[in-house]
Amino acid sequence: MDIKKLPKSQVELKFTVPSDEFDRFLENAAAEISKDLKIDGFRPGKAPFDVVEKKAGSEKILAHGAEKAIKKTYVDAILKGHIEVIGEPKINISKIAKGNDFEFTATVAVMPKIELPNYRSIAKSIERKNPEKAGEKEIEKELETLQKSRAKLVTVARGARKGDRVEIDFDVFVDGKIIDGGSAKNHPLTIGENYFIPGFEDNLVGMGEKDKKEFDLAFPKDYHQKDLSGKPARFKVKMKIVQEKELPKINDDFAKSLGDFENFEALKKSLSEGINLEQEKKESEKWRTETIEKIAGESKIELPDILIDQELEKMLGEMEQNIASMGMDLETYLGNIKKSKDELVEGWKDTAEKRVRAALVLREIAAGEEIKAPAEEVEQEINKAMAYYKTIPDMEKNIDMEKLYNYIQGIILNEKVFQFLEKL
Repeated sequence: MDIKKLPKSQVELKFTVPSDEFDRFLENAAAEISKDLKIDGFRPGKAPFDVVEKKAGSEKILAHGAEKAIKKTYVDAILKGHIEVIGEPKINISKIAKGNDFEFTATVAVMPKIELPNYRSIAKSIERKNPEKAGEKEIEKELETLQKSRAKLVTVARGARKGDRVEIDFDVFVDGKIIDGGSAKNHPLTIGENYFIPGFEDNLVGMGEKDKKEFDLAFPKDYHQKDLSGKPARFKVKMKIVQEKELPKINDDFAKSLGDFENFEALKKSLSEGINLEQEKKESEKWRTETIEKIAGESKIELPDILIDQELEKMLGEMEQNIASMGMDLETYLGNIKKSKDELVEGWKDTAEKRVRAALVLREIAAGEEIKAPAEEVEQEINKAMAYYKTIPDMEKNIDMEKLYNYIQGIILNEKVFQFLEKL
């Protein structure tokens, strides 16, 4: 095997399979092909090579034999040479015939070589700021959030106001016909959250239970459904119920209702500690991001395109999961932001490259400093993940355990590297 280095961390591997060895691959190929052929006088898989060749054709045997020879030769070579390949190789056959040497090349991306800067010095040079401690304003904000989360809904006999939760029946007409998805019964919404088109919720203000109202609005010109954008529509609405949010008083009883708190002061102390912990985490993440970006920026790495493409696929998958958690699909989201999937991914390329460079640098530092991810820690996290997946129908049986192991091992290893850098 001859190895030729190519740009963007690719290599061309040139192979020559001796004629006698290649003929054995062809014999095996013919035997496999003959198992699916009906040849008079021979059991399946037992017909001689020349008989199978006449029946199936030499091209089919050569193609199947070449496939077997390439797979065996290529895999053996990268394992023996400890070549870290990425993705599938591009194969080019230059010579193929029975009784002759078989020659082919495999072009494939490999893990790039990395020249690291003085990462110890860089880590020491990045300032680590002490996070600000929680003040009264931050604590009051958290208390308000808790208060709203414990609000009671009380049905009221008055006109709806901003902030009220209401339930309505509605129909939306365009050109005299109800549009697709433009009709609902007992639809809940909070006036002022503006989930509907501009002006819709304003028209609900003042409506009491059983009140009916008709009004005209135009869909925004940038509306995600292009067939409706800018079009005038008539809305028919019936108010079914009006509820105001009754907030609990913030006192000792409120604190006790939230958990194991003796009084209001104990709750405030807990909130303060939580905010401080969150601030510390944010500052730590900020320092880590700045440090690894500086180290990666000063590292010499020739990135193969496949690594960037893989990262873009990963980023797209992450976005689809986030969108799904909000009850939306990717197509609807793309319509809202007026972009195609290709345009969206194209805009991520710089970020994807940064992420890949950071991941490779962390990996290289771990190797150089002999930092490992302890097997017992990896197993513990896998068990936690599996326990979670068991709560999701059909999730557990679709898990790729090898990918899960590598993913968790990578997370733990990265954490160990950052802990090492923080102690310098």
